[in-house]
Amino acid sequence: MADTAARQDPLVIFTPSGKRGRFAPGTPVLTAARQLGVDLDSVCGGRGICSKCQITPGYGEFPKHGVTVEADALSDWNSVEDRYKRIRGLIDGRRLGCQAKIMGDVVIDVPPESQVHKQVIRKSATQRDITMDPATRLFYVEVAEPDMEEPSGDWERLRAALKDQWRIEELTVDVALLRRLQPVLRKGEWKVTCAIFHDHHGVTRLTDIWPGFYEGPLYGLAIDLGSTTIAAHLVNLTDGSVVVSSGLMNPQIRFGEDLMSRVSYAMMNPGGDIEMTRAVREAMNGLAQSITTEAGIEARQIVETVFVMNPVMHHLLLGIDPVELGQAPFALATGDSLTLPARDLDLAAVNDHAMVYILPCIAGHVGADSAAVALSEEPDKSDEMVLIIDVGTNAEILLGDKRRVLACSSPTGPAFEGAQISSGQRAAPGAIERVEIDTQTKEPRFRVIGSDLWSDQPGFAEATAQTGITGICGSGIIEAVAEMRMAGLVDAGGLVGSAEQTGTPRAVATGRTNEYLIWDGTATGGPRISVTQGDIRAIQLAKSALYAGARLLMDELGIDGVDKVTLAGAFGAHISPKHAMVLGMIPDVPLDRVVSAGNAAGTGARIALCNIGARASIERVVKAIHKVETAIEPRFQEHFVAANAIPHATAPFTLLRQIVPLPDVSYNPATSGDGGGRRRRR
Repeated sequence: MADTAARQDPLVIFTPSGKRGRFAPGTPVLTAARQLGVDLDSVCGGRGICSKCQITPGYGEFPKHGVTVEADALSDWNSVEDRYKRIRGLIDGRRLGCQAKIMGDVVIDVPPESQVHKQVIRKSATQRDITMDPATRLFYVEVAEPDMEEPSGDWERLRAALKDQWRIEELTVDVALLRRLQPVLRKGEWKVTCAIFHDHHGVTRLTDIWPGFYEGPLYGLAIDLGSTTIAAHLVNLTDGSVVVSSGLMNPQIRFGEDLMSRVSYAMMNPGGDIEMTRAVREAMNGLAQSITTEAGIEARQIVETVFVMNPVMHHLLLGIDPVELGQAPFALATGDSLTLPARDLDLAAVNDHAMVYILPCIAGHVGADSAAVALSEEPDKSDEMVLIIDVGTNAEILLGDKRRVLACSSPTGPAFEGAQISSGQRAAPGAIERVEIDTQTKEPRFRVIGSDLWSDQPGFAEATAQTGITGICGSGIIEAVAEMRMAGLVDAGGLVGSAEQTGTPRAVATGRTNEYLIWDGTATGGPRISVTQGDIRAIQLAKSALYAGARLLMDELGIDGVDKVTLAGAFGAHISPKHAMVLGMIPDVPLDRVVSAGNAAGTGARIALCNIGARASIERVVKAIHKVETAIEPRFQEHFVAANAIPHATAPFTLLRQIVPLPDVSYNPATSGDGGGRRRRR
């Protein structure tokens, strides 16, 4: 009876960590977070004073989590919260975790500012030489003063001066900026500096105006709007230098970790798309404000923004319901590039008259982020057959050379980012990011974010005392599974052997399966971090989708191999090529032909921000890229099944086998005569 009652307790799911548990009604959210090891800050002992424990509950249908969150899932707003909001302010929709009590099933988002160990946004700017030809420039102009004989308006005379002195024609202006024109002209004694936007489509607009000679500088934002993280680079539009880079978690995670979960949320919750649009626009304004503060500039100086993102994020940014992207034929509302005023996207933390450019999408599941990768990496100009994979919650894949380029999207899910993994977490200080396992002793060693020391080196405990060892992130779980395969702890089918079969007590039985223990910190109040059979299955599913997508494009070109593999994206920059190959994430190539492009989508956004010719170029290239839809290709499933093995069921991976051990072991009772685990010799 007690077990039955316990099962009726409300289910609490925290995002972005994915940690969950059941708690008795009336349990404070902060208490639940602490018991689950969720990263929720508090310094006042739960008295509602410090505001560190702010949380955002989500309501409605959450198919991914299998819950429906009712309006009364948390206790009513109380006097402590009311007083705090009245005196210090509290964002609408947020609650204090120490005051809100769990009354029903609920999904709770922990925003970045409420996390003790802040998320590490790894989408840093890559050094790149860019030919500067920005759309927005400064023009100093001397305007004829009005007189009784020439009764034209100030705006007409400014336009005439710009045409005469700079050959700028067909100039338009917002009424709000027109209201400032006369006082600025007179203050500058008819000499002014104009910021003028003029792009490759011929759109010409006055963006701002200063009295006299103004040297700037002007800035632009290049934003990579990912489903998991939002990364922004503040770029000087004079020389293309990156002044500040910053990022944050996409707050839409509380509506679903992957894109289809968010589409489902929009389908099942009327107005859900509007909620998600509002959330991401508010986040971008907050990000822009923090960047201007860090850079010590005024919002007025940011005169342009370039966005790249996948199709679902594209629609949600624009305020378009993404429902059609969740069902065949996956039709976009528009896939063309867009040029529009920033105010149309509620971007208030930039110049009031700033302009936005959004790169074109390639297809319904291959977005502007892939176009930006193509702009950055230029496969259409390559003499070699290059495979480019932007690894994320949804992997975008490009394959081709200067003769032809193909593209597809593959649903890898969030496992590569530490989600859906038993000890998984986002990349943050304290997360295991590197793993090695001795092939003889089967003993592991690891490194965590925030320290350069390995766990078996002197001083490791002291170096990690502040952050602790909190979990394992995406790059760590990939290395762990690959190392387990090389050490003979996991067979080609992905089964973990027992302690008897593998010869190590770190292989621990858990019901009918086994897990491999990496770290046990329970003695000191820390977590127990292991790789379970379920974790390996999650990684197998993700890597199989990745490989199957690449293989499908290779089939389309009639080839069995590639010359070069480029791993793009924040996560791709931290993947070990050797471990990726052992898992079978990518086709077999020499390891020195696997390179990282860093945040190629962000680089493409910066190129488009700084050069209007690049915008015209990528618009032409996108039209020439051939799109392959994995969702309706029967061969995708065939490739997916074969790719479930580690590294692959049929592809020989000859080059890989020459440099790493892949023990021929089997832990499947159905294929070994001794009940499972017999080591087979070649």
